[in-house]
Amino acid sequence: MDLFDYMRQQNMEKDSPLASRLRPVKLEEVVGQQHIIGKDKLLYRAIQADKLSSIIFYGPPGTGKTTLAKVIANTTSAVFTQLNATAAGKKDMEEVVAQAKNNSGMYGKKTILFVDEIHRFHKGQQDYLLPFVEDGTIILIGATTENPYFEVNGALLSRSVIFELKSLEKEDIKVLLLRAVKDRERGMGAYNARLDEEALDFLADASNGDARAALTAVELGVLTTPRSEDGIIHITLEVASECIQKRVVRYDKSGDNHYDTVSAFIKSMRGSDPDAAVYYLARMLYAGEDIKFIARRIMICASEDVGNADPNALVMAVNACQAVERVGMPEAQLILAQAVIYVAGAPKSNACTEAIGRAMEAVKHTMTAPIPSHLMDSHYKGAGKLGHGLDYQYAHVFPNHYVKQQYLPDGLEGSRFYEPTEQGYEKQIKDWLDFLEQESEK
Repeated sequence: MDLFDYMRQQNMEKDSPLASRLRPVKLEEVVGQQHIIGKDKLLYRAIQADKLSSIIFYGPPGTGKTTLAKVIANTTSAVFTQLNATAAGKKDMEEVVAQAKNNSGMYGKKTILFVDEIHRFHKGQQDYLLPFVEDGTIILIGATTENPYFEVNGALLSRSVIFELKSLEKEDIKVLLLRAVKDRERGMGAYNARLDEEALDFLADASNGDARAALTAVELGVLTTPRSEDGIIHITLEVASECIQKRVVRYDKSGDNHYDTVSAFIKSMRGSDPDAAVYYLARMLYAGEDIKFIARRIMICASEDVGNADPNALVMAVNACQAVERVGMPEAQLILAQAVIYVAGAPKSNACTEAIGRAMEAVKHTMTAPIPSHLMDSHYKGAGKLGHGLDYQYAHVFPNHYVKQQYLPDGLEGSRFYEPTEQGYEKQIKDWLDFLEQESEK
């Protein structure tokens, strides 16, 4: 490193965002994640003993994945190098591997490779690393916001220990915010700022466990708020709310959190909890979810989980789907809320869902079962000579518009696929079918 590189690095460290400057350099400075870095935990012992194997940090943004990697860099005797999967290519990896071999052969040193956003590596790139992880040429530390079991090569996973980082607790965020305001070397201490208690509570809550979001907000507040007459920069609740704008919503439309939220939404409607259902609706809308996607999920739930217990649920859901396409946001949220609350509050039956499941299973095993000849089409020329439609009984000329005859193929007579429940309107369907059965036996 020449003088110019050194000065450039010093200036970058000085001018870097607060969240970057305030990153811990020692394990004892790390806030939160005690379930993996508590003093009796495996990761803590491995870092302290400098005996790391390949690991993957998995968790939401702002929870400390890169921070833990930097702590490892500051404590290990191994050579530490870093790549970002969004920008790195095979040539970059080849250079790291070549240097790692030199480190091992010439100096007897191990090499730790930290790959940020490792899920961005495609399968070929991940496969390239595999043999060098396997033979110990490099110790891999991967960081990802995506579920590694979906996004990371299975062979690479089997050679790594996965540590899941959780969203920071509100009290953890408070500790970081106070540290940021008071630290004179790496924080904002030189600005003589004071964080009001209400503002502290608000930022800790509104950041939703994302330390980076909280620190960015307090940095913006300190840098843009004029000093009061007492010479202090007061970060009030009003200032804090302006700096963070709104609650940070942990929601990635292509990530597993997206599916977790949708799952909770569906299960709340199925579980007849309109309060929870409308809450998850609001959460999706707040995060910018596609209203057509939400409407489709409501329609599916109306049929799958309500069914004939309240046939109007599907009518409501379909109308809502059409209405939101015509109206758009923000008014569409009213229409979606109405449909969600109706479906959640409706009586439930999955008898139709089970019926089609049983029928599909039967079809799979009886696809060649012949249709009874009296049910076959008799309108085309020559059908009568083949006996098609012969002896078919027209239901509308019989009492109650019903006549008992064989409708299922031979071998499936008497099979019951639909078992109506006693729920809501389905009870009327059940009673009517039972009545017809009794009448036919007279």
